[in-house]
Amino acid sequence: MQSGDYFTTRATIRKFSDREVPEALVEETVRRAMKAPTTGNMQLYSVIETRDPEHRKALAEQHFNQPASTGCQLMLTVCADFNRFTRWCTINHADAGFDNLLSYQTAVTDAIIFAQQLTTLLEMQGLGVCWLGTVTYNADKISDLLGLPTLTVPVACLAVGWPEEGGEPTERLGVEAVLHRETYRQDSDEKIVELFRPKDDYAPNQKFIAENGKENLAQVFAEVRYPREMNESFSKSFLQLLKDKKFI
Repeated sequence: MQSGDYFTTRATIRKFSDREVPEALVEETVRRAMKAPTTGNMQLYSVIETRDPEHRKALAEQHFNQPASTGCQLMLTVCADFNRFTRWCTINHADAGFDNLLSYQTAVTDAIIFAQQLTTLLEMQGLGVCWLGTVTYNADKISDLLGLPTLTVPVACLAVGWPEEGGEPTERLGVEAVLHRETYRQDSDEKIVELFRPKDDYAPNQKFIAENGKENLAQVFAEVRYPREMNESFSKSFLQLLKDKKFI
């Protein structure tokens, strides 16, 4: 697949075949993804591969049994990992001051860059990938399932397999919505409405509005998909996890 075609046509895959994903392919793809940019060349990430059916089932439950999580051939959970680096420093009698919020953010940055590089490489080899955005919702339980040590937190999970069918194309905001020049541009209310028009007018989103009995898409996002009570509840448990893992 040509890179130009990939970046203009890529789509999330949520339905996979039962064809096995070779271990050698995954290992080589991880090796290549590790060339991604990293903070200070510390490589503050780890990835946990989950293949065993029982382990995948247990992990999928923490992702609310989304179809992509139950139907994939493997899951790759990418973690912000300062444990390995801290242990290396300690072994070498260096004062490792990485048990703090700044270090957590640094490790998250490394992990997300790596996860996106991994996604691109997997997809360009014909595999399908679905990012499971629920990874931080039950991060404490996922951490227990994966046996994560201190200074290690899950931040991304990729459901991976060979596509059973093509992914659905989706809408995106225009470049004008995200590109600011020199300083942040504060748009008028009217301009914000205009910028979100591609999402508001997208047919599947119109269906969501009708199905949920809402007036507009913003209400679907803020009151149905990601309501305040849910955000606050998961924020509380995630904050506790960061404390338990010694990042704060």
